[in-house]
Order: sequence, then structure tokens, then C-alpha cells
Amino acid sequence: MKHLKFFVFLCILTFTVSCGQQKKYIQYKVKEGESIGEIAKKLDMKTKDLLRLNPDVDKNPDANTVIIIPNKNMNSVSNSISKEKDENATEDNFKVKETENLDVDLISEKEKQRSLLISELEKEFKIHEVKKGDTFYSLTRFYNVSREELIKLNPELKEGLKLGQLIKIMPIENVFEEEQVYVDNIKDGVSIDAAILLPFRAQELEAKTSDEIFGNSRLANIVTDLYLGAEIAIDSLRKQGVELNVEVFDTGRNSTKIKTIVAENNLKKKDVIIGPLYSEEVEYVADNVNAPIVFPVYSKKQSKFSSSRIIKTSPNKKLFRDKLLSYIEESFHDGNIIIVGDGKTTSNFDSNKIREVLKSHDSINSVNLITPKDGYIKKEKFTDVLKPNMKNIVVLTTSDKIIIASVINSLISLPEETTASLFTFDKVSAFDKIDNSKLAKLGFTYVSDEYVREDSYSAMAFNKSYLAKNGVLPSAYATKGFDVTYDILMRLASGKSLKSTFDDGYSYRVESKFDYTDKLFKIVENRGLFIVKYNDDLTLTRIK
Repeated sequence: MKHLKFFVFLCILTFTVSCGQQKKYIQYKVKEGESIGEIAKKLDMKTKDLLRLNPDVDKNPDANTVIIIPNKNMNSVSNSISKEKDENATEDNFKVKETENLDVDLISEKEKQRSLLISELEKEFKIHEVKKGDTFYSLTRFYNVSREELIKLNPELKEGLKLGQLIKIMPIENVFEEEQVYVDNIKDGVSIDAAILLPFRAQELEAKTSDEIFGNSRLANIVTDLYLGAEIAIDSLRKQGVELNVEVFDTGRNSTKIKTIVAENNLKKKDVIIGPLYSEEVEYVADNVNAPIVFPVYSKKQSKFSSSRIIKTSPNKKLFRDKLLSYIEESFHDGNIIIVGDGKTTSNFDSNKIREVLKSHDSINSVNLITPKDGYIKKEKFTDVLKPNMKNIVVLTTSDKIIIASVINSLISLPEETTASLFTFDKVSAFDKIDNSKLAKLGFTYVSDEYVREDSYSAMAFNKSYLAKNGVLPSAYATKGFDVTYDILMRLASGKSLKSTFDDGYSYRVESKFDYTDKLFKIVENRGLFIVKYNDDLTLTRIK
């Protein structure tokens, strides 16, 4: 992977990268006896480049195999074919590739149909794929439904459970209710002119090896992964018929090149600019161009952005607390709440805010606040306030790894008649060091700005496309690069102004939710968050 990233840096160094200038990709139906090499020759391109566009196709494909070719080569191929003896060659050999969402060339038909079935079922039902060891008893206990209810929704279950079977658990309105979801729509003949500004620092790193660059620089890994994910998004939209011109600029170190880039390039006429990555540069660009500026990552400084041109794609941390608080108010109707903080300013503020709101809730019996002594919380502090044979939830407002570990160890060793569920509004890195089985035992529930079902249609398509192009599965930042780029460009592909599409609802991509519908003081900020819970089998479920 380091060598692949190094190649990207070399490309940036060699030229000001333009992902654009290409128009639509089209489909071509292979004729009897034609090889990829022969078709590539007619297209005036290298065989390996044509194979790269069609990674699932052999060098000698069967007749009528459909492959993808660049639209710019269509005329040359048409001329070559018109000279051939096959009188059946018609314009039907060329047609615009139409897909509903992502590049699905790399998914087998069987996988595609199963994924589509899952997508359709999930619109109306909570579903479950039968795994080895599943029984009616385990399913009814896990999902809190009866055997009769399952058979009523799935009459085929009268014959028993079958491995790999997709079954309906309950109507989706019994799980959570969706609101206004944005519907992707591509306008015929739409053309988008975009720019990507990222700090590759290619010239500065020219003399270094890939190990020196990516072994020592977290930023280099983040930037390259964001770009590789964005590339997949651009490729996918082109294959859906969107004409895209995307120029990529290396902004170098913070504030060293940004003014020159803005001065020497006509960025004012761009439909959208993705980046830059440094918050200071974002504000400078916003003050000097007319295009929307998409800030692709989270920064603590983003709360100070004031320009209405800036689009903040990552939710502010305050929204995480508000999301959890809203969820607890909606779903917690009887019981006991314990808030655990660390005594520091931020934690105290969050703890007091949560306590203030929940104490006014007439269905909550009590709200207690626990803080550490000498940096540690003794188990007795919990047994003093947790109530047996009652629903207890513990809300953590700290990121301190020692406190988090001590809280979890105390809660999993409570007396049998006393149980507790664990909540937090931000799953900080300290939780990564905790055994997942402990988190699952506590029904650990948290707020996240990312959630992905690996068997979902979009995740499978993206992972396979990325793997075929880059030789590895995508990192979290690569997925973020895809989600941000795909969402913004897909909205622009509707032919409407970007901001007007925000009023049309929120969107779901591979692992992100983009909800810009609530624009306070015209500041565009993503409020898309998930409530996620650990299951007994260590999987994750999105519960809101």
C-alpha cells in the first residue's frame, strides 16, 4: 500500500493533476473473436489501461461481453467497426452506462441481486441473516419478538431456519422512523467543474522513500487516502454519465502555496472546491472565491468558520452530546441514571448539562453524578447508587482511559440482581483498548458519525471497486474521501445549486449520513449522526 501511495505522490509531483477532461464512459459489446488487445488498438490506448477499466474481464473475452471504454474514443472505434465485415454492428453496441448509485461492475450478478434484495427489505423491515447456531429461541430472545410473530412475517419459517436465509424481524417503524431522505437524480447532459485542494507536499517529500513518507507522517496517509477514495467517487459518477472536470492542487505546507494557487488559477468559476485541509486556508479560500468550499474532515477550529460558502462535512462534537441526550429522553421511560465524569471543565459542563435536562424528565427516578477520587472510581460508588431489579444506565462524559477502564470493570462485576447499560456520546480511542466482549455485555451504546453494514449494497460496491483499483481494502479516511466527494458531486449532478439540494433531505453513503437541512444563520453544517449499539455477538446495530 505504501508503494501505491508513493505512486500518487509521484503523479502529483509530475504534473498538476487533472482528473478531468474525460466525459462519459460508454459500454461496448465485444464481437466474436475480438481480444482486449485488438479493441485497445482500435481505441489507440494500451491494453493494460483497457484491462484496468475492466478488471473482471479476461484478455480474450467471450462474444457479447460488455466492457467499458472512454467516451472520447467512441468515434475512432465506430470508424474501425464500420469498416469490418460484420453487418450487424450498430449504434446499439454503444450505450451510456446507467446505474442507480455506485460503480457495480465488480459485483457478481448474484451478489448484486442479494444486495438489492437486502436494500429493498430494509426499507420496510428490520432483517436478519440466519447464521450457524441460530435458533428460534435465540432469535426471539435477542430481538424480543415471539416465534409466532416471526412466522407471521416469514411463512417459510414453518419449515425451519435455513443457513443464509434473510428473514424479517419487525416492521421498520418499530425500530426507528426515517424522515426526509435525499433521492439521487442525475440531469441529462450535466457537466461539473470541480477542484480538490490537499496538502500532498510532493515537492518537499520528493527525495524521501515511501517508508520514510508514510511511516513517519500521519498527515501523508490521511491526505493520500482521502484522495484515493475521492478517485473512486469520480470514476463512479463518470460511469453514470456525469461529465466531470476535476483539477487537483497540492497546497503544500500550511499557508505556503494557497495564495498562489488562488491567484494563478480561475477557481472562482468552479462549481465546487473540496478542501483545503487546513482551517486557516479554508477561510482564505472562502474569502476569495465564489464557489462552495467543502471542508472534508473534522477540526476543532471549524466552529469558528463564519462564511456561508463553507460546508462542514463533519458534525461538531456538541451535536454528539445533544444526539445522545435526545435519544435517552425519547427511549428511557423508567429507571435510574448515573453520569460519570472526570472532574475537568469539559466533562463537568457536559455532565451538568445532561443532569439538568434529565432531572426534569418525570419518568426518570433519579440522576446521580459520580466523579473520581485520586484519578480512580471505586466499585462501591456504583453499588451505592445502582438499583437492583431496575433499569440502570451509566453515561460517560470523560475520555480518560483509566476512568473508562475502571468504570467498565466495575459494571461487569455487579451482583446478579443489578444490571447496567453503558452509554457515551463519543467513542474515543480509549474504548479501542477495551475487550469488545465487555462492551457487548454492557450493551455499550454510543453516538457516531460513521456506521456501515459490510454486506450493504453500497459498501460491497465501494470495497470491491477500491480493492480492484488499489490492491487493498479502503481505510476509514479513504471511505470518508469517497463519501464526501460522491455526495457533493451527486447533488450537483442534479443540475440544482448545491445548497438547494440540502433542503431536499439528508443522504446516506457508504458509512456517512449527510444532513444539512438545519442551517442556522446560513452556516452549512452536517448534523448526520447515528446511535450505535454493541450486540451480544460483538456485531454493531444502528438503533437510530
